[in-house]
Amino acid sequence: MPFNPELCRNESEVESKLIVQYLLPQLGYTPDTWHQEVAVGSIRLDFLAFAAQVIPFVLDANSPLSVVMEAKHPKQNLNNHVPRLRHYLTSLNVRYGLLTNGKEIRIYQKLQYDIQLVFQCPGKEVETKLDKIKTLIGRDSFKNRQLKDDFEIKVDEKNLIIETKREHSMKIIAIYHNKGGVGKTTTVVNLAAAIRKKGKRVLVIDFDSQANTTFATGLVKFDDEEFDDIKDSNLLQVLQSEELYPISEVARKSNFCNPEIDVVPAHINLMRNETDLNALEGSRLVLIDKLEYVKDKYDVVLIDTPPSLNLYARIALITSDYLIIPSDLKPFANQGLTNVKEFIKGINTFRKQIRKPPIETLGVLACKISTNNQFVKHTLPKRLEAIPKRYNIEVMDTVIYDRDDLAKCAEKSLIIGDMEIADPMSVLDFKPDSIAAQEFELLAIEVLQKIGLS
Repeated sequence: MPFNPELCRNESEVESKLIVQYLLPQLGYTPDTWHQEVAVGSIRLDFLAFAAQVIPFVLDANSPLSVVMEAKHPKQNLNNHVPRLRHYLTSLNVRYGLLTNGKEIRIYQKLQYDIQLVFQCPGKEVETKLDKIKTLIGRDSFKNRQLKDDFEIKVDEKNLIIETKREHSMKIIAIYHNKGGVGKTTTVVNLAAAIRKKGKRVLVIDFDSQANTTFATGLVKFDDEEFDDIKDSNLLQVLQSEELYPISEVARKSNFCNPEIDVVPAHINLMRNETDLNALEGSRLVLIDKLEYVKDKYDVVLIDTPPSLNLYARIALITSDYLIIPSDLKPFANQGLTNVKEFIKGINTFRKQIRKPPIETLGVLACKISTNNQFVKHTLPKRLEAIPKRYNIEVMDTVIYDRDDLAKCAEKSLIIGDMEIADPMSVLDFKPDSIAAQEFELLAIEVLQKIGLS
């Protein structure tokens, strides 16, 4: 039976008559492959349909292809609802979104951290355009293409649908300063969460023997060293063996943010094994080789480094393509930039020997900055201006301020029996509408633009 948009007098009828009774069956979705009124955190979706039956459904990089369908009142202007659909698709890593008020039907595709209109037609023409809609979001089309992150769909100037192979180009970013206490770990974990929410596949590697990032991503679930399940499978084993302990086996899923990220954990054993590792021939290059095997699995690798000039910092910077230098802009942190520059100079000499281009510094990132109004107004601009003048290093546009929410989300815990277990969250999951979350979202956008993944 053809669809008649004139029969839809309100939003409820657009849902029932267009989506439930017409589109979902025509597109091949059976009742067990679509869900209505779906709640995912603070997000509420009208419809979510999957290429395969998923119980329970999980939205991450490995999820079956899915499409969000949003119904609006026939008198609503769809342009007003595009920003919210963009938020849904990019936050939940859903590839397609259908937006309709009955009178008009639009399909958007998620591209990086934005969405692109790939199809639209009047509601009265849906029957004649059904084949094109099926090609885009039909269930059989999804299953046959098995797109995941390998293809993207575009519409050419003749309104013909074309598929193009997406090139994988994993980017490796080190977060480094040889002074501690400048907000390095906070930056790594929340930037990882923000980039992940932009639809990128993220791996975090913890190079610091203090294992702060490992703790901050919720991987330490034991309260007694007797139950330590990290000591035998962490970064140390990755670096010690050229053949064993691949990234794919050592990396662990962390649900400190949604969607999840993967983390190669650190351990205190890194500290006492540094000398032995330094004696191993080729130890500086092992990680480069092992990351090559997962280059199609991740878009961005973030490396948290120790605040030192030691072997682990060297390996991290030799491995990375880019460098972010977090700094609270206080005198000792600024003076430390001279040491950082000299350290990078030596790193680049080694990189040249192995025919690897110099590491590209994205800039000094102002972190843990006081929110005091007078400081922000008068002192902060002077400190930001001083960095390029004195040290010839650019300053990043984003500023991360020292806010209570950043501490609170890191201190969350669970009570399991008689034990209190750390259960940290990213600030973007703890308070997604907070200023702190917005700052990290801006940082993710800036970083992705600078590394060519925007």
